[in-house]
Amino acid sequence: MNYYYITGTSRGLGKALAEHFLNAAPNNCVIGISRSQGLEHKNYTHYAVDLGDPEMVREFHFPPHHDARQIVLINNAGVIGMIRPAGKTSAGAIINNYNVNLIAPALLTNSFMKAYAESNVKKIILNISSGAAKNPIEGWANYCSAKAGIDMLSRVIAEEQKNAGAYPFRILSVEPGVVDTQMQEEIRSASPEDFRRLNDFINYKIENQLAHPAIIAKKYAYILEHMDHFNDVLVSVKNIAEQ
Repeated sequence: MNYYYITGTSRGLGKALAEHFLNAAPNNCVIGISRSQGLEHKNYTHYAVDLGDPEMVREFHFPPHHDARQIVLINNAGVIGMIRPAGKTSAGAIINNYNVNLIAPALLTNSFMKAYAESNVKKIILNISSGAAKNPIEGWANYCSAKAGIDMLSRVIAEEQKNAGAYPFRILSVEPGVVDTQMQEEIRSASPEDFRRLNDFINYKIENQLAHPAIIAKKYAYILEHMDHFNDVLVSVKNIAEQ
């Protein structure tokens, strides 16, 4: 069996990833981790976890899978949060942004690696990165820095796994590009006074430059199926042909 743990499966890219794996093979099992359940399938299990609550995330435990051929964790869930310059953002919005975008993936990754350290199966962690990890965007200070943290977390773990012994984990941080999700809707609803690039993101939608989540999900699946092709930890789906 192949087991896929995916955060944020109620909508957007997370839901598209879950649907792709559930439809790809009868021996694929998907475990969704998010506040609400957006899927029904005999091979789908849902855990209601608020990823903005570190205590709830800490309480989540990865169970043993004695019949596993492959176990995958995809840290997909993310929030853009309050789009405002530094100094105009609420403390609560800052805390929630880092909790969802960085703290939750770090906690889940740590727990995942503890649970399956001795498992002699294929073990992969895919973190969803962003172009914002490398490019400063006004009004996105918390999101940009959280995604930069995800990239560095992935790079450090990859270095550690070079000396991890017989059963190492593979980890990648994959940038999906601009995808037609609710996050893009939230970006387009930002105040022009607080977000000077607002028109750029409005035009992405008008000019049909937003990728459909199902297309990006197929590219992520391709990456999982061809891990040996990727030597770098940081990957962009822009370099992968449409599947």
